[in-house]
Amino acid sequence: MGEGQEGGMVKKAVAEKPEVVEIKAIDIRMMKITLTGDSPLIMHKWSDKAKKEMLDKQMKKAKQAKEAKDPEQQYRDSMYTTPDGGYCFPAVAFKSSAVSACRFSDGIKMTEARGAFHIVGDMVKIKGEPAMREDMVKINMGTADIRYRGEFKDWSADVSIRYNRNALSAEQIVNLFNIAGFGVGVGEWRPERDGSFGMFHVKSEG
Repeated sequence: MGEGQEGGMVKKAVAEKPEVVEIKAIDIRMMKITLTGDSPLIMHKWSDKAKKEMLDKQMKKAKQAKEAKDPEQQYRDSMYTTPDGGYCFPAVAFKSSAVSACRFSDGIKMTEARGAFHIVGDMVKIKGEPAMREDMVKINMGTADIRYRGEFKDWSADVSIRYNRNALSAEQIVNLFNIAGFGVGVGEWRPERDGSFGMFHVKSEG
């Protein structure tokens, strides 16, 4: 019997046509926004000394005698700096702020926003001059301590963003950052942490 013979009839094998898959190009675009501070930005970077103490503790090394507090050094160590002597702040802090703002925005989910835009670079340059800030804080078991940190009373930052236009529009991203600046913030004692520091808004081009 021949190939495909059935009931005395011979059927020829018909090759199936391959399915054509249309790949839609991702519409990646660039935009730049300027964030203007509405309340002081407080920085609190982990110093090399603090990280070493943490690592020594985890490695169960003998605890060293505590050095005398140096307010000026603690203040300088609290800030992120650029190679040219300027100041900066982690880009992830601004993205996290905008993503968290989805909780206060209709129609945009946090999981979708995370993959819809990215801030270019690891750090964002901060425009402004810092001043030393002294605060009383509570540490282990409620013990009081004095912390010295960098505070930028007047500050701004230019943020470069790559985004998927198929997922979010430029207007939606600007709106997220405006919501973030009011309800989430960046840095120490921001609104998201029951404070009122690190607030900002997107500067209008007009």
